[in-house]
Amino acid sequence: MLQKLNNSHPAVAEAIRNVFQASYAVEAEILKAVDFPPLKRPIEKYIDTDTEFYGYLIGDEIVAVTELRFHPHFIHIQSLVVHPNHFRKGIASKMMNFILDSFADCPRFMVETGVDNKPASDLYRKFGFYEIHQWDTDHGVRKIRFEKIMP
Repeated sequence: MLQKLNNSHPAVAEAIRNVFQASYAVEAEILKAVDFPPLKRPIEKYIDTDTEFYGYLIGDEIVAVTELRFHPHFIHIQSLVVHPNHFRKGIASKMMNFILDSFADCPRFMVETGVDNKPASDLYRKFGFYEIHQWDTDHGVRKIRFEKIMP
């Protein structure tokens, strides 16, 4: 089940953070990143933010989360993470369908990942996103930005 999460509640924020930590640890390994800023995000930055979190739940357990930032002319998918215990079950695709269907009136979506994160890049391309930019970060990871223009 997919639903909006109340990240202002400390227990929910902690559950969100746990999924992020587990998933980003795998991504850091894929990217061979020694210093990976997403793993340093404190719990307060999950509670006090202007983004919205949506979770994929199995029973009462949050097993995947997407974080969205709404701009006047586009939605930025800040993160889309799945707990490693639930990789390869189609959950990321279900979350992408949810985002694109729920906000279908939005003209444009943007998302970023590490260039070497092939599973994420493949997911975004599968949903019609195309590459618009690459750059090197100050923490040694080459990133790629994708965009999708809605019909």
